Amino acid sequence: MGNSDERARKRLSRTPNRGLTVAALAFAGLVSAFMFTLVVPLQAELPHLLNASREDTTWVVTITLLVAAIATPISGRLGDMYGKRRVVFVLLVLLIVGSVVAALSTSIVGVIIGRAFQGAVTGVIPLGIAIMRDILPTNRLGTAVALMSATMGVGGALGMPAAAYLALNADWHSLFWLAAGLGVIGLVLIFLFVPEDVLLSPGRLDILGAVGLAIGLTGLLLYVSRGAEWGWTSPIGLTLLLGGLLVMLLWGWYQLRTTDPLLDLRVAARPAVLLTNIAAIGMGFALFSSNVTFPQMLELPVETGSGFGLDMLTAAFIIVPSGLVMMVISPLSGWLERTIGPRPLFTAGAAAIVIAYVFVLVWSTEWVHILIANAIIGVGIGFTFAAMPMIIMRSVPANETGASNGLNALFRSVGTSSASAVMGGVLAAMSVEVDGVAIPTREAFDVCFWLAIIAGFIALVLSLLIPKNRAIEPRPSLPS
Repeated sequence: MGNSDERARKRLSRTPNRGLTVAALAFAGLVSAFMFTLVVPLQAELPHLLNASREDTTWVVTITLLVAAIATPISGRLGDMYGKRRVVFVLLVLLIVGSVVAALSTSIVGVIIGRAFQGAVTGVIPLGIAIMRDILPTNRLGTAVALMSATMGVGGALGMPAAAYLALNADWHSLFWLAAGLGVIGLVLIFLFVPEDVLLSPGRLDILGAVGLAIGLTGLLLYVSRGAEWGWTSPIGLTLLLGGLLVMLLWGWYQLRTTDPLLDLRVAARPAVLLTNIAAIGMGFALFSSNVTFPQMLELPVETGSGFGLDMLTAAFIIVPSGLVMMVISPLSGWLERTIGPRPLFTAGAAAIVIAYVFVLVWSTEWVHILIANAIIGVGIGFTFAAMPMIIMRSVPANETGASNGLNALFRSVGTSSASAVMGGVLAAMSVEVDGVAIPTREAFDVCFWLAIIAGFIALVLSLLIPKNRAIEPRPSLPS
């Protein structure tokens, strides 16, 4: 082991400038997060652009969420086994391929295939966090992880105005060419500034476990994302729900009994990890709730009594400050994590989320109120997203950080998918027809805000129950 540790130290001594490493990983994270809001400005126009029904075009968004949820924990396990940097490379290549496929497509099938490939890149963020744990000293890790975590919100918030501008002033295919170009830049930066892995967890890929996870999650997430459209008690909806639950139960039984499982559920069942992951659902729900409700409120006509009548680009710029806040407070998040610990930081972030939605529930008569609430949400998401991976990494061995952070990202994806479905269902159900168009009522938005408050409050309570775990020392397994 002494010789192995010495080899690790020598290889780390040849690491490129660590600031550039963090910057390269953060850029890749921004590109990854941008994929979720890439087509948001186009949603209303997709049926016309793709000559397809509105029900079919919702798959342009849904497929990305589904693939992200499935691919993220799988890519985390592959990163622990074969090298996190190598898997980040593969994910960025998939992004580029998917973007080119969508950019060259004129039909909905090609765009959906391309968007599926784009969804896989979500695994870059938890892998990047795991790389940071491997190469950074303890006194710099918290700030770097906070920055990387912030990219989940920053990429979407900053990307939305760019996507809106292109959607208004250029051919819609240019959005996908932009995504491909960003992917190429990310690939070059990772190649130049991210070192090879020194901590690996040798084993085999649990193919059966990966397939079972994909099938089970697909059933559950399809029910969540399309249940409102199909009917929550419809035969197809109940089949997906019950089938998904059954497959996940069988998958969990298999994971506990196989060697080299896709995910070590015994580690995931540790109280600190389990409570953090469940709370992550609430945080994902709170983040995407604002992405669904705020743009619609800003863009709906004033005459409806529900909106402020702003154009797409102006509305997108009002959303941007939340992302800027996340980026600006990332050094503060890192300092707070080192000073008070990740659990109090998580609690403070969850409290900020609750406060933000209470604020907008009481004051939302001017667009500036939305701006203020969204900025507070930026603080809450910035704190909680910085705290969650640090809690996870203090609770698991170093050679399992990729898979464990991937699992945490999966739970956040469940939250975002749920928010998209639930908020969309509420706004559709509580709407009135104006000139032949269904317009959500003000009461519908209030119900959405109450649901986000409940999700944030549950996460707040769970954060108080997370036990304090001492950091687990790395157990490196280095190649000879």
